[in-house]
Amino acid sequence: MRLEFLVEEESAEKALNILIPKIVGEEVFFQIHSFQGKGDLLRKLPDRLRGYRNWIPEDWTIVVLVDKDNQDCRELKSELNQIALREGFAPNRGYLQKSILNRIAIEELEAWFFGDLNAVAAAYPRVKSNLSQKAKYRIPDAIDGTWEALERILKRAGYYSGGMPKTKTAEDIAKHMVPEYNTSHSFQIFKKGLEKMVKERNLAL
Repeated sequence: MRLEFLVEEESAEKALNILIPKIVGEEVFFQIHSFQGKGDLLRKLPDRLRGYRNWIPEDWTIVVLVDKDNQDCRELKSELNQIALREGFAPNRGYLQKSILNRIAIEELEAWFFGDLNAVAAAYPRVKSNLSQKAKYRIPDAIDGTWEALERILKRAGYYSGGMPKTKTAEDIAKHMVPEYNTSHSFQIFKKGLEKMVKERNLAL
């Protein structure tokens, strides 16, 4: 089978290129398409799905990943599902042709990195290894401004004084991440949804 990922920016593409094989194994073929931000992805999503609908093979599944940012999570998920339904796709139904999995990183992709602080410390050894003991980092999805928080931590450790490069940071940390132990709830929802989708599609084919 094949997974087609639609993500809002290059940093997500870099991270997922590393994380997807860790989640579903090396035998599942996938391709990731990044957009110029969340607004660009949402604007182009209907046309993109319409294009897929006309030729997508039976064993392909679309996966859409966006950041929550400051939006209401339920409203954003509803918007994604409504777009999918209008264009003939079945949200979260892995055993059907033209199936789609819509997932949200809460509040941003960087929350997933806070879910594996051992990976952060492995990628950036000067970062203190006891970060997970601090109350404000114990619940990754509840951290306010995860991108800014991660940048502050790296700067304090002597990295990227001129500003954190999101794409490089995402790639560096993802290399060390262990999906099974990630404490970000939204990451685990993404992981479990992906595993379920792959299992159901394989059984149906």
